[in-house]
Amino acid sequence: MNEVIKVLVVDDSAYVRKVVAQMLSRSPFIEVAATARDGREALDLAGEIQPDVITCDLNMPEMGGVAFVQAQMARRPVPIIIISVANGGGEQVLAALDAGAIDFLQKPTALASDRLLDMGDELVQKVKAAALAPMHRLEPIAVLASRAGGVAVPAARPAGRGLVDVVAIGISTGGPQALKALMPRLPNDFPVPVCIVLHMPPGYTELYAAKLNEVTAMTVKEAAEGDEMVPGTALLAPAGRHLTFRRRGAKVVCHLDMRPLDTLHRPSVDVMFQSAAEMYGARTLGVVMTGMGADGREGAAWIKGAGGRVLTEAESSCVVYGMPRSVAEAGLSDASFPLGEMAEAILELL
Repeated sequence: MNEVIKVLVVDDSAYVRKVVAQMLSRSPFIEVAATARDGREALDLAGEIQPDVITCDLNMPEMGGVAFVQAQMARRPVPIIIISVANGGGEQVLAALDAGAIDFLQKPTALASDRLLDMGDELVQKVKAAALAPMHRLEPIAVLASRAGGVAVPAARPAGRGLVDVVAIGISTGGPQALKALMPRLPNDFPVPVCIVLHMPPGYTELYAAKLNEVTAMTVKEAAEGDEMVPGTALLAPAGRHLTFRRRGAKVVCHLDMRPLDTLHRPSVDVMFQSAAEMYGARTLGVVMTGMGADGREGAAWIKGAGGRVLTEAESSCVVYGMPRSVAEAGLSDASFPLGEMAEAILELL
């Protein structure tokens, strides 16, 4: 990263503004160019200083976080990271992501502000990743979905048996938007089960799965212990627990566990991919999409080792080309497709 990242910090709490600015200023690659007390002041400042990244609270006077994201994205798309309170606000967080916010980070609680310091490293990483996101990929979900080609018309299940018995999707930064563009293009009689790991803090995956279910022909729900893997259903790993699979008679069911404890993420794409490869073998399809880091690379190696296939999202449509890059550069990707072509690529293998 050759240039310093210019950041605008937006929060109605003077203490939070100060602490967030201090955390960001610890990085030599980040400069806090200005702070704002609410969305209206932030809009004016963003026009003046042209920040590279904006961090934004949700609940603010004058203009809240969701309204600010909508207004700012209409004026000039900028990577916006929502910093939200852990207990509550899930609907607003998802609304901000729908409006074009790139990512979000959880404040411990409104009162336990001393613990804000604990999230410093993660915030710096997210700001650095957000600064690399191309502006034209920061559209609201409705625009992303239209660019992906609209909603697929449910089609009859193809005759014969395809190459795949399960589709396992791993995704992170930019994932809530990308999944809302991808999943509606899969038909309601999708012939195999789908399992998804999306990096989100606890308290959001159940609500997000419900929202995704509203716009998807398939059934989408947060995975629960013992849920059966059945065709036409997509199970989203709950935040804080790994999603793996067990055999129960002739059925394959979900198992949720805190272990392993040494993973960077919980749930982990690597853990889900490995378990899918062990259960489904050569008939596993792994799909690695937009996200920061390398979660999914080791799991992709397990899938390939079992004889399965791995698809990666192309750099041209990723908000953050991290996870797919790590898989592709390791030689583990069978093919890469932009978001608008990924549904067809998956269906082709079925």
